[in-house]
Amino acid sequence: MNDKQVHTLIKKEEKRQNETLDFIASENSVSSDVLFALGSRLTNKYAEGYPHARYYGGNEFIDQIEELVQKRALKLFKISDKKWSVNVQPYSGSPANLAVYHALVPLGEKIMGMSLDMGGHLTHGHKASVTGKVWCQVPYGVSKKTGEIDYPELMKIAKRENPKLIIAGGSAYPRKINFKEFRRVADACGALLMVDMSHFAGLVAGGAHPSPFPYADIVTTTTHKTLRGPRAAVIFSKIELMKAINKAVFPGLQGGPHINAIASVGVALKEADSKAFKVYAVQVVKNAKVLGEELKKRGWDIVSGKTETHLLLVNTMSKGISGGEASEKLERVGIVANKNMLPYDERKPNDPSGVRLGAATLTTRGMKEKEMKIVAELISATLLGEKSIKEIKTQVLRLCRKFPIKK
Repeated sequence: MNDKQVHTLIKKEEKRQNETLDFIASENSVSSDVLFALGSRLTNKYAEGYPHARYYGGNEFIDQIEELVQKRALKLFKISDKKWSVNVQPYSGSPANLAVYHALVPLGEKIMGMSLDMGGHLTHGHKASVTGKVWCQVPYGVSKKTGEIDYPELMKIAKRENPKLIIAGGSAYPRKINFKEFRRVADACGALLMVDMSHFAGLVAGGAHPSPFPYADIVTTTTHKTLRGPRAAVIFSKIELMKAINKAVFPGLQGGPHINAIASVGVALKEADSKAFKVYAVQVVKNAKVLGEELKKRGWDIVSGKTETHLLLVNTMSKGISGGEASEKLERVGIVANKNMLPYDERKPNDPSGVRLGAATLTTRGMKEKEMKIVAELISATLLGEKSIKEIKTQVLRLCRKFPIKK
């Protein structure tokens, strides 16, 4: 590479990734094949429009790529093209969700989504997001006692507010979601049901989490979390809804699709449609579970008591350590996690009461239950100052070298 400055920074970032333990729940480590497609000369092609209806010439092979990725998406999640359709053009998760609302919910109408501070996502109608400025969010949360979604309360809110669309899913909810109950709630108030499975899509693909498809009208997902693909997104919907969604994606919100990213998604989808990936998905859940149990043994408060997915929330303020302070302490020893709001958090978002830990990346690197026990001890020792920074950094580096990121 001729640009030495950028090359040097890329190499430094690669080294950082290799020499740290990544617990960011929305990150993963992709294969060399995924990277190859992402960095290919497909980057050169402009393909505004949809297969066989482009606004530019030279798209013969581009059309084949997009159609192949669509077929792989439907096959991976075991859904019929007689009932479901798929759009693989969204640049990322936020515009994918925005496109669904733009297509199906009149401006100013109500969308019902989990509150950000309860584990939801900005694009589920939070006031800081355009989704909360253009539409009116009807928020729901979790039980203060259990940390889980209160389905009877969900029903009460939906019947009282009559939202046009209900969103199941979040970015910091550690338990399985009862999609059947969400369907019952949506039917009771005449709402469409959308599931944002961005965080657990890979678990669904691998059979380690219930599928939303038997119950949802629309399913959105990013592809770079547990699905282990590039940074992109996919929208699935019942066939009768896709015409409006396609128009909302293009020309409503986007121009030419990123064909290199779409091809890269296709590679990831094929990788996920394998026995090896099913083993991986199950191991992710096992690792997260053991990590939570081991931290709990050391006296740490785990939100909702446990995890059933790839992520868990740790209440660090239960030991007098804010989430911001905890994430800074951990990063100093090479453990990377993000500070996170907890349900009913009384602290501010920039320094909340906890941290979020995800097991997907370390599982990709080959770590299992044994390593999760070691890491839980290192996390606890770091936060409580039970070992020196130098000693913990040495142990972290030893673990990283034993499980390098695969090239």
